[in-house]
Amino acid sequence: MNMLKRLVSQPGVYGLGFAALAGVAMIVAGVGSRLELWSFRTGFTILTGSAYLALFAAVISVVALIYSAVVRSGVGVLMAACGLALGLAAAWVPWSWLQTAKNVPPIHDITTDTENPPQFVAILPLRKDAANPVEYGGPAVAAQQHAGYPDLAPARLSVPPDEAFDRALKAAEALGWQIVAADRAAMRIEAVDTTRWFGFKDDIVIRITPDDKGARVDIRSLSRVGKSDVGANARRIRAFLKRL
Repeated sequence: MNMLKRLVSQPGVYGLGFAALAGVAMIVAGVGSRLELWSFRTGFTILTGSAYLALFAAVISVVALIYSAVVRSGVGVLMAACGLALGLAAAWVPWSWLQTAKNVPPIHDITTDTENPPQFVAILPLRKDAANPVEYGGPAVAAQQHAGYPDLAPARLSVPPDEAFDRALKAAEALGWQIVAADRAAMRIEAVDTTRWFGFKDDIVIRITPDDKGARVDIRSLSRVGKSDVGANARRIRAFLKRL
């Protein structure tokens, strides 16, 4: 009964409290997955729950805002406004992920050469427990990539292959990737990129080949888990090509 009275008299307190709890749950969802306290699927479940809690907090905050304005409570208005802003912010993160997932192909293996993708060598032992296979998915995956990411193409540099190799290695290092192998003889660079929030590990292989202009640079980025990468691998490849 006391809680009900407080909710009626000070709804902004609860709106802000629930919004803060949703924000904490959202952070914990990813941190726990990164620290391997639970699986990423459990993390996604927590994230989904935090989104619903954030929306609930936003609704309470709207009611609190109206109530505080009617009773002319400046503190109540401020508290309700903070709860509404925090609640909407906490709900926006998973909502934006969902919208991105709906607008990108449900694939997790992206490359600038879908006909002859660069092959992993040094990284293979690191993928022994990976849920996703290292073998490329073939024409079906290529078709989805071309439809979803038509801009992805090899980089062609007017420099010798050796210089292109150096540029590619520097670009990978500048992006913070963990370099697993830099084989100049094979003109192949392999690296791992770990996402900041959930700690997903995605593997990258870069291949340099000579062409009539100087050098061609191809890159492939492959997730270890998850059917869809929510566009992460394509963004990674674009970032690399831009820096290159």
